Amino acid sequence: MKTAKLVQRGLWLEYVTLGWNVVGVGIVAWAAVLARSVALAGFGLDSLIEIVASVVVVWQLRGSNAHRERTALRLIASAFGVLVVYIVGQLVVTLLTRTHPQPSAGGVVWLALTLVTMLLLATGKRVTGNQLGNAVLQTEGRVTLVDAYLAGAVLLGLLLNALLGWWWADPLAGLVIVYYGVKEARHAWQEATAEET
Repeated sequence: MKTAKLVQRGLWLEYVTLGWNVVGVGIVAWAAVLARSVALAGFGLDSLIEIVASVVVVWQLRGSNAHRERTALRLIASAFGVLVVYIVGQLVVTLLTRTHPQPSAGGVVWLALTLVTMLLLATGKRVTGNQLGNAVLQTEGRVTLVDAYLAGAVLLGLLLNALLGWWWADPLAGLVIVYYGVKEARHAWQEATAEET
């Protein structure tokens, strides 16, 4: 496949991701407030970070060069770092205050849809990024995959809270993203550093 078509496919994948997350931020914020759910609030922040990462990739794909690639990778790594700090902080506050979230049917439906959508988008970005040899698109594909993992973890936490009354499952669901967030932040930063040598 020609490079121009691959770049167009990469841009299309990012535009779909952007649209999904812009809508999702509103839905998740509404559900988080109604349910008093730290995990849903954390997922909303993750959606904001995914929006920033997608904008960075669009910027990079529209003018590929080594400087843009390094900058884009550093921005994505920083976004992961912010997400990890937020989730750990929220987890500590929620567990200390023993805030009990309410069940959220809207949150469950949106998270299930997001899980499937993000898995499909992450696969498309990985394949397209590999074909283009574009480290930024590949790395942002991992951001999208982390978004899918977080959707699954938060979904599980919401279901355990709703079905079994395990209120602590909601904030602990955020620990999944902490692990992946740290891992992917390090990976993106190492990619940026490798580009300099």
